[in-house]
Amino acid sequence: MGVPSDDVVVIQKGRRPGEPCIITVNCPDKTGLGCDICRIILDFGLLIEKADFSTDGIWCYIVLWVFPDSSSPVVKLSNLKNQLQSVCPSCSVPFYLYQQATRSSSSPVYLLTFLCLDRKGLLHDVTKTLSELELSIQRVKVTTTPDDRVLDLFFITDNTDLLHTKERQDETIKQLRDVLGESCISCELQLVGPEYESLHGIPSLSPVVAEELFRCELLDKETRSQALSPDMTKLKKTNVTMDNSLSPAHTLLQIHCADHKGLLYDILRTLKDCNIKIAYGRISPNIKGYRDLDLFIQQNDGKKFVDPDKQSALYLRLKVEMLHPLRVIIANRGPDTELLVANPVELSGKGRPRVFYDVTTALKTLGICIFSVRKLRNKLKVIQNYQIFCELLTQAEIGRVAASDREWEVYTFLLEENHNFQLSNMVAKNQIADRVRRTLMGW
Repeated sequence: MGVPSDDVVVIQKGRRPGEPCIITVNCPDKTGLGCDICRIILDFGLLIEKADFSTDGIWCYIVLWVFPDSSSPVVKLSNLKNQLQSVCPSCSVPFYLYQQATRSSSSPVYLLTFLCLDRKGLLHDVTKTLSELELSIQRVKVTTTPDDRVLDLFFITDNTDLLHTKERQDETIKQLRDVLGESCISCELQLVGPEYESLHGIPSLSPVVAEELFRCELLDKETRSQALSPDMTKLKKTNVTMDNSLSPAHTLLQIHCADHKGLLYDILRTLKDCNIKIAYGRISPNIKGYRDLDLFIQQNDGKKFVDPDKQSALYLRLKVEMLHPLRVIIANRGPDTELLVANPVELSGKGRPRVFYDVTTALKTLGICIFSVRKLRNKLKVIQNYQIFCELLTQAEIGRVAASDREWEVYTFLLEENHNFQLSNMVAKNQIADRVRRTLMGW
């Protein structure tokens, strides 16, 4: 299948501007390797034009044609290569020993805290800087104080695993201070303690909001903020078939669906979570907004998908992930308006990359601010309950909740209306939700 090489990952730049880079991965195989690779590519803001991969169960060979998303910062190919190599099994370790080895510990989490004067677009500018520094946001809590200041808590991990060094910490603080400018009052970075594990939750969602956010079906009701726009209706045309006649050992899984940013990641993470092996795969280029995928698969025990019940279960799971990979709704939180975005978490515990970045990009493009201190002051005149007061202070947050037999990452943003978007108007709410969804889906 392959020959061990010092170059586990090779990245070849396009010969001319506009041509895709070609990423080749040649290494020992492991379950879910394709998912891990596609997650990194998505995290770097790259889009997959087409792909081929094959494995004999011991060695795998993967070729990906990728190009940058227009909204992404400049990609450092050397860092991309290092990240891809980090998820590939070592060629120097026998395959059976690698499979028996325990998983390495996750990257340490650091708390970035900064206090500054509020301004329009602040949250996105900070998020963009963290992305350029290759720092992944694990959790966020953004609050306002009654004196026109913003206190932001970012729980982050470092994709380069260098944040424990003084040089890397100083670089991070310096770049953030440069972005915040004279409005920055303080900026600190420290390693978090074990108490971080208890901070993953978010305030409980109302049953009505939870039902709309986590349901499996896309509805056509125009009163819903997840109602189907013309772009969303093409998701309904997804087709999934299985054929057991072409291979004595594998089931051919064929998928025809609307393209979106992270499509291959969504499919491969679903197969990874279902413990399904892929022997060969081919992903075609985007043709008029649609993709075709051919995957030869096996169950974990090496058998084909013959049982109709197992086939139906996989059909349903794949269609849900391709039709509805990201949930976007706008709901009321008391007298205020809240944007909620949710995505499923991998069984490994990893969330979807770049969601916070894309949402803040969409809100900045629309000119929508998150809940402002001026609006808060007006509300304080009628608020007596301290707990409600504290809840109103929370502008944006990331947390995790369990629903529909799985774990979800939920992003919440309190929105402030402007002259272009009156949040009491359902049409305006749907326009905001549609723009956020389109940005997340890469449309």
